[in-house]
Amino acid sequence: MSKQSAPPAFIHTERYKKFDYGKHHPLRIARLGLTRELIGLVGLDETYYDFPAATMEDLAEFHDRYYLETLKELSETKNLRGFGSFGLGPGDNPIFPGVYEWSTLMTGASLKAAQMVVEEKRPAAFSMAGGMHHGLAARASGFCYVNDPVLVIKRLLQKDLRVVYLDLDAHHGDGVQWAFYETDQVMTISLHQHPATLFPGTGYIEEQGRGKGRGYSVNIPLWPDTEDEIYIRCFDSLVPDLIQAFNPDYLVTQLGVDALLTDPLANLNLTTRGLAHCMRAIKEMAWGRWIALGGGGYNVVNVARVWTMLWAIMMDEEDKLPEHLPQEFSDNLRLPKDERRLLDPQELIRGRFWKRAGRDADDVIELVRKEIFPVHGI
Repeated sequence: MSKQSAPPAFIHTERYKKFDYGKHHPLRIARLGLTRELIGLVGLDETYYDFPAATMEDLAEFHDRYYLETLKELSETKNLRGFGSFGLGPGDNPIFPGVYEWSTLMTGASLKAAQMVVEEKRPAAFSMAGGMHHGLAARASGFCYVNDPVLVIKRLLQKDLRVVYLDLDAHHGDGVQWAFYETDQVMTISLHQHPATLFPGTGYIEEQGRGKGRGYSVNIPLWPDTEDEIYIRCFDSLVPDLIQAFNPDYLVTQLGVDALLTDPLANLNLTTRGLAHCMRAIKEMAWGRWIALGGGGYNVVNVARVWTMLWAIMMDEEDKLPEHLPQEFSDNLRLPKDERRLLDPQELIRGRFWKRAGRDADDVIELVRKEIFPVHGI
């Protein structure tokens, strides 16, 4: 970031504190407040931009209106039984008080991030509440009621812009892939745990798009126990070449944190070092056109660590990051001594399936180069 350029924008609101999926649900909205707290404690700029909630008309640019009206009604009446045909109810997608308002706020933040980059010419904007990539047009899925990445991309397409959507979440970005499966105006790239081993069970390399979209859906499935070295090899071997060839007007990135070793819902073995490498590379490719969204992450300390690291990378202030979490932060969460690092040590975590993960990764690289690269003249 040059001294002359405008800084990136951090999109946030204290209104998020009103909402909670429930004490037994793995997605903790409190992780957003923890991240902002940690950003301030390590000395990074914690200025944020508030925003209006998205309207039903905004959401209806992708979602079925009857689905939205049902979600709104259930949210207001606090009908905890839900509406099963829409994927709503006990389990992954509970009807908690204000769930519709939460969805409009989260989406409003992502639309604000897009506005800051496209209209106000910020080089990047980060909406950590966004990245709800599983939501379908008329169905909630995977903790996602409204698909904000799709809505952001649709807003960009209205301006005749070309978009790369890059998803680093451990879970496949299925909702975004299917929304743009038949267009050549959007390239979706998803690095995720192999669908044979993890929800949502999609994201096989054979899912490459249809019609005009053939070759514009890129899936990089990774076997459990994939660690930094394997992940970086896949990323570096494929992602920069694809983005350069497509030459998008904007990049929308979903930066879920659940690929980290200690995430309770996935089985990848990344550390902060591996994710930092990818985030630096994204910044190099996307600066001036980068709309960054959050995503998964079910160890709240991991979420705070990685998104604080991402903000430091965006701000060119990685040198401010200490190796260990501030004592006040660790003490408040009562973290044991072995969980008080902000940055992971530089070591590879080689689990039971590590060798298979490496072999499969090499096969994926070869197949993408063979089947996808020629579509783009690479």
